[in-house]
Amino acid sequence: MNFAKLLTPRAVKVLSSTTSKKRLLIELSELAEANYGLKSADVVEALLAREALGPTGVGRGVALPHARLDGIDAVTGLFVLLEKPVDFGAVDRQPVDIAFALFAPENAGVEHLKALALVSRTLRDTNICAKLRANPSEETLYTILTEAESVKAA
Repeated sequence: MNFAKLLTPRAVKVLSSTTSKKRLLIELSELAEANYGLKSADVVEALLAREALGPTGVGRGVALPHARLDGIDAVTGLFVLLEKPVDFGAVDRQPVDIAFALFAPENAGVEHLKALALVSRTLRDTNICAKLRANPSEETLYTILTEAESVKAA
């Protein structure tokens, strides 16, 4: 599992007008529809249902919303950097400005967990998050994410 398999360059966005957690989840669902052909309404419903189980804001300004969905063949992701952080109900009560959403088939099994572990491990790295926050260019963000794991492996 690697970021190049999870993410396309078009699935990396900088959002300037997000004002709330719910709005962020809606924008992620719209991006999922545009990038992966998923129905936006189904995606937002699945993300909200997952959030009802407990917030996916993992701390230090990072959220990892995720859901299992019908109509998807492989685990895929979206990365967004928010220009203005939003309250996400994170475990450390800090607002979120980095979100990586993962979508998996209903029967994804271990692949979903491997992807979640990869994203979580990468975004726990304070140096990588600092680079992401300092580079609000979508192409640069994609490069940082896809190169981060090769740097860790070296």
